[in-house]
Amino acid sequence: TAVALMVADPRSLRSSAQIVRSTRVACQGGRPVVGVGRRRAMVAGLAGVAAGLSAGRVSWAEETAAQNNLESMEALKGKGYGKSRMKFSDYIQSPTGLQYTDLRVGGGRPASEGDECIVDWSGYTIGYYGRPFEARDKAKGGDFTGDEKELFRFVLGDGKVIPGFEEAVRGMKEGGIRRFIVPVELGYPNNDMKKKGPKPTTFSGKRALGFVLENQGMIDKTLLFDVELIKVKPTGK
Repeated sequence: TAVALMVADPRSLRSSAQIVRSTRVACQGGRPVVGVGRRRAMVAGLAGVAAGLSAGRVSWAEETAAQNNLESMEALKGKGYGKSRMKFSDYIQSPTGLQYTDLRVGGGRPASEGDECIVDWSGYTIGYYGRPFEARDKAKGGDFTGDEKELFRFVLGDGKVIPGFEEAVRGMKEGGIRRFIVPVELGYPNNDMKKKGPKPTTFSGKRALGFVLENQGMIDKTLLFDVELIKVKPTGK
Protein backbone atom coordinates (compact mmCIF):
# COMPACT_ATOMS: atom_id res chain seq x y z
CA THR A 1 0.00 0.00 0.00
CA ALA A 2 1.45 3.36 -1.01
CA VAL A 3 0.93 6.61 0.84
CA ALA A 4 1.43 9.84 -1.13
CA LEU A 5 2.25 13.01 0.79
CA MET A 6 3.43 16.52 -0.04
CA VAL A 7 6.99 17.49 0.88
CA ALA A 8 9.45 20.25 0.07
CA ASP A 9 13.01 19.56 -1.09
CA PRO A 10 15.52 21.53 1.06
CA ARG A 11 18.24 21.19 -1.57
CA SER A 12 16.37 23.63 -3.81
CA LEU A 13 16.17 26.22 -1.00
CA ARG A 14 19.49 28.04 -1.08
CA SER A 15 18.83 30.85 1.37
CA SER A 16 16.46 31.76 4.17
CA ALA A 17 14.86 34.52 2.11
CA GLN A 18 14.51 32.17 -0.85
CA ILE A 19 12.80 29.57 1.33
CA VAL A 20 10.01 32.03 2.10
CA ARG A 21 9.60 32.75 -1.62
CA SER A 22 9.95 29.10 -2.62
CA THR A 23 7.54 27.31 -0.30
CA ARG A 24 4.61 27.84 -2.64
CA VAL A 25 6.68 26.75 -5.63
CA ALA A 26 7.98 23.73 -3.75
CA CYS A 27 4.50 22.39 -3.19
CA GLN A 28 3.33 23.09 -6.76
CA GLY A 29 6.34 22.09 -8.84
CA GLY A 30 9.58 20.20 -8.54
CA ARG A 31 9.13 16.88 -6.76
CA PRO A 32 6.17 17.41 -4.43
CA VAL A 33 4.74 13.90 -4.18
CA VAL A 34 6.62 11.21 -2.35
CA GLY A 35 5.42 7.61 -2.23
CA VAL A 36 6.72 4.54 -0.48
CA GLY A 37 10.04 3.63 -2.06
CA ARG A 38 10.26 6.91 -3.95
CA ARG A 39 13.02 8.18 -1.68
CA ARG A 40 15.88 6.22 -0.23
CA ALA A 41 15.12 5.19 3.34
CA MET A 42 16.79 7.16 6.08
CA VAL A 43 19.30 5.15 8.10
CA ALA A 44 17.79 5.45 11.57
CA GLY A 45 19.99 6.33 14.53
CA LEU A 46 18.83 3.52 16.78
CA ALA A 47 21.30 4.35 19.51
CA GLY A 48 19.93 7.89 19.59
CA VAL A 49 16.38 6.61 19.64
CA ALA A 50 17.18 4.28 22.55
CA ALA A 51 18.70 7.18 24.47
CA GLY A 52 15.56 9.21 23.80
CA LEU A 53 13.38 6.38 25.09
CA SER A 54 15.35 6.14 28.32
CA ALA A 55 14.84 9.87 28.82
CA GLY A 56 11.11 9.55 28.10
CA ARG A 57 11.31 11.70 24.97
CA VAL A 58 10.48 9.14 22.27
CA SER A 59 7.25 7.16 22.06
CA TRP A 60 7.04 3.47 21.21
CA ALA A 61 5.40 4.34 17.89
CA GLU A 62 8.21 6.74 17.00
CA GLU A 63 10.84 4.15 17.90
CA THR A 64 9.15 1.47 15.78
CA ALA A 65 8.80 3.81 12.82
CA ALA A 66 12.46 4.85 13.06
CA GLN A 67 13.58 1.21 13.09
CA ASN A 68 11.53 0.54 9.94
CA ASN A 69 12.80 3.73 8.23
CA LEU A 70 9.25 5.10 8.12
CA GLU A 71 7.84 8.37 9.36
CA SER A 72 5.74 8.10 12.52
CA MET A 73 2.11 8.91 11.68
CA GLU A 74 -0.86 8.44 13.99
CA ALA A 75 -3.14 7.05 11.29
CA LEU A 76 -0.61 4.39 10.25
CA LYS A 77 0.45 3.02 13.64
CA GLY A 78 1.00 -0.73 13.49
CA LYS A 79 0.23 -0.92 9.76
CA GLY A 80 3.73 -1.95 8.68
CA TYR A 81 3.78 0.51 5.80
CA GLY A 82 3.91 4.25 5.30
CA LYS A 83 6.11 7.04 3.96
CA SER A 84 9.83 6.35 3.78
CA ARG A 85 12.06 8.80 5.61
CA MET A 86 13.82 11.42 3.54
CA LYS A 87 17.58 11.36 3.21
CA PHE A 88 19.70 13.85 1.30
CA SER A 89 23.15 12.77 0.21
CA ASP A 90 24.59 16.28 0.43
CA TYR A 91 23.64 16.56 4.12
CA ILE A 92 25.65 15.15 7.00
CA GLN A 93 23.65 12.66 9.06
CA SER A 94 24.41 12.16 12.74
CA PRO A 95 23.87 8.86 14.60
CA THR A 96 20.60 10.23 16.02
CA GLY A 97 19.10 10.77 12.56
CA LEU A 98 19.60 14.56 12.43
CA GLN A 99 20.65 15.80 8.98
CA TYR A 100 22.46 19.12 8.56
CA THR A 101 24.53 21.26 6.24
CA ASP A 102 26.39 24.52 6.83
CA LEU A 103 25.24 27.37 4.62
CA ARG A 104 27.95 29.54 6.13
CA VAL A 105 30.73 28.47 8.45
CA GLY A 106 31.26 30.93 11.29
CA GLY A 107 34.61 32.27 12.39
CA GLY A 108 33.90 33.15 16.00
CA ARG A 109 33.61 31.31 19.30
CA PRO A 110 32.16 27.76 19.07
CA ALA A 111 29.03 26.90 21.03
CA SER A 112 29.79 24.50 23.87
CA GLU A 113 27.80 22.90 26.68
CA GLY A 114 26.69 25.51 29.21
CA ASP A 115 27.08 28.48 26.86
CA GLU A 116 24.24 30.91 26.28
CA CYS A 117 23.49 30.89 22.55
CA ILE A 118 21.80 33.84 20.87
CA VAL A 119 20.32 32.86 17.52
CA ASP A 120 18.02 33.98 14.75
CA TRP A 121 16.06 31.15 13.18
CA SER A 122 13.59 30.02 10.55
CA GLY A 123 11.34 26.97 10.70
CA TYR A 124 9.44 25.02 8.01
CA THR A 125 7.12 22.02 7.98
CA ILE A 126 9.24 20.33 5.31
CA GLY A 127 7.20 17.14 5.50
CA TYR A 128 3.97 19.02 4.79
CA TYR A 129 4.09 21.56 1.94
CA GLY A 130 7.21 23.30 3.31
CA ARG A 131 5.12 25.89 5.13
CA PRO A 132 7.07 28.49 7.18
CA PHE A 133 6.26 28.87 10.86
CA GLU A 134 9.08 31.28 11.69
CA ALA A 135 11.12 33.63 9.48
CA ARG A 136 14.73 34.69 9.98
CA ASP A 137 16.01 38.20 9.11
CA LYS A 138 12.58 39.68 9.97
CA ALA A 139 9.45 38.46 8.25
CA LYS A 140 8.45 40.02 4.95
CA GLY A 141 4.89 39.97 3.63
CA GLY A 142 1.74 38.03 4.50
CA ASP A 143 0.70 37.28 8.05
CA PHE A 144 4.34 37.27 9.15
CA THR A 145 4.76 41.04 8.69
CA GLY A 146 5.60 42.81 11.91
CA ASP A 147 8.26 44.55 13.91
CA GLU A 148 11.77 43.23 14.26
CA LYS A 149 11.47 40.11 16.40
CA GLU A 150 13.63 39.46 19.43
CA LEU A 151 16.50 37.03 19.00
CA PHE A 152 16.09 33.62 20.62
CA ARG A 153 18.32 32.81 23.60
CA PHE A 154 18.92 29.48 25.31
CA VAL A 155 21.62 27.73 27.32
CA LEU A 156 23.14 24.80 25.48
CA GLY A 157 22.54 21.63 27.47
CA ASP A 158 19.76 22.85 29.76
CA GLY A 159 17.12 20.82 27.91
CA LYS A 160 14.78 23.72 27.22
CA VAL A 161 14.90 23.39 23.45
CA ILE A 162 14.04 20.35 21.32
CA PRO A 163 16.85 17.77 21.04
CA GLY A 164 17.39 18.26 17.31
CA PHE A 165 17.81 22.03 17.69
CA GLU A 166 20.27 21.67 20.55
CA GLU A 167 22.30 19.02 18.73
CA ALA A 168 22.52 21.13 15.58
CA VAL A 169 23.70 24.28 17.35
CA ARG A 170 26.33 22.46 19.42
CA GLY A 171 29.71 23.04 17.78
CA MET A 172 28.57 25.89 15.53
CA LYS A 173 30.73 29.01 15.53
CA GLU A 174 29.54 32.60 15.88
CA GLY A 175 28.48 34.00 12.53
CA GLY A 176 27.62 30.58 11.10
CA ILE A 177 24.34 29.55 9.49
CA ARG A 178 23.27 25.90 9.62
CA ARG A 179 20.31 24.20 7.98
CA PHE A 180 19.08 20.98 9.57
CA ILE A 181 16.28 18.47 9.23
CA VAL A 182 14.66 17.24 12.45
CA PRO A 183 12.81 13.89 12.53
CA VAL A 184 9.85 13.58 14.85
CA GLU A 185 11.77 11.81 17.64
CA LEU A 186 14.17 14.78 17.87
CA GLY A 187 11.39 17.35 17.68
CA TYR A 188 8.71 18.67 20.04
CA PRO A 189 7.89 16.21 22.88
CA ASN A 190 4.50 14.59 22.34
CA ASN A 191 4.10 16.95 19.37
CA ASP A 192 3.46 19.82 21.78
CA MET A 193 5.31 23.06 20.99
CA LYS A 194 4.46 24.43 24.46
CA LYS A 195 6.84 22.03 26.20
CA LYS A 196 10.13 23.11 24.60
CA GLY A 197 11.50 25.82 22.36
CA PRO A 198 11.98 27.33 20.00
CA LYS A 199 8.42 28.54 19.62
CA PRO A 200 6.95 30.56 16.74
CA THR A 201 6.65 34.25 17.58
CA THR A 202 3.61 35.02 15.43
CA PHE A 203 0.01 33.84 15.47
CA SER A 204 0.35 32.70 11.86
CA GLY A 205 3.46 30.69 12.70
CA LYS A 206 1.83 29.02 15.70
CA ARG A 207 -1.13 28.00 13.56
CA ALA A 208 1.09 26.57 10.81
CA LEU A 209 3.22 24.50 13.21
CA GLY A 210 0.32 23.54 15.48
CA PHE A 211 -1.72 22.18 12.58
CA VAL A 212 1.06 19.75 11.67
CA LEU A 213 2.05 18.71 15.20
CA GLU A 214 -1.50 18.19 16.43
CA ASN A 215 -2.77 16.37 13.34
CA GLN A 216 -3.68 12.72 14.00
CA GLY A 217 -3.78 11.74 10.33
CA MET A 218 -1.21 10.94 7.67
CA ILE A 219 0.98 14.03 8.04
CA ASP A 220 4.76 13.91 8.02
CA LYS A 221 5.93 15.96 11.03
CA THR A 222 9.55 16.32 9.83
CA LEU A 223 10.78 19.90 10.33
CA LEU A 224 13.50 21.99 8.73
CA PHE A 225 15.32 24.82 10.53
CA ASP A 226 17.79 27.49 9.48
CA VAL A 227 19.78 28.87 12.42
CA GLU A 228 22.22 31.79 12.47
CA LEU A 229 24.42 31.81 15.56
CA ILE A 230 24.70 35.48 16.45
CA LYS A 231 26.55 35.32 19.77
CA VAL A 232 27.98 32.79 22.22
CA LYS A 233 28.24 33.82 25.88
CA PRO A 234 30.00 31.62 28.47
CA THR A 235 27.90 31.15 31.60
CA GLY A 236 30.38 29.23 33.72
CA LYS A 237 28.07 26.22 33.96
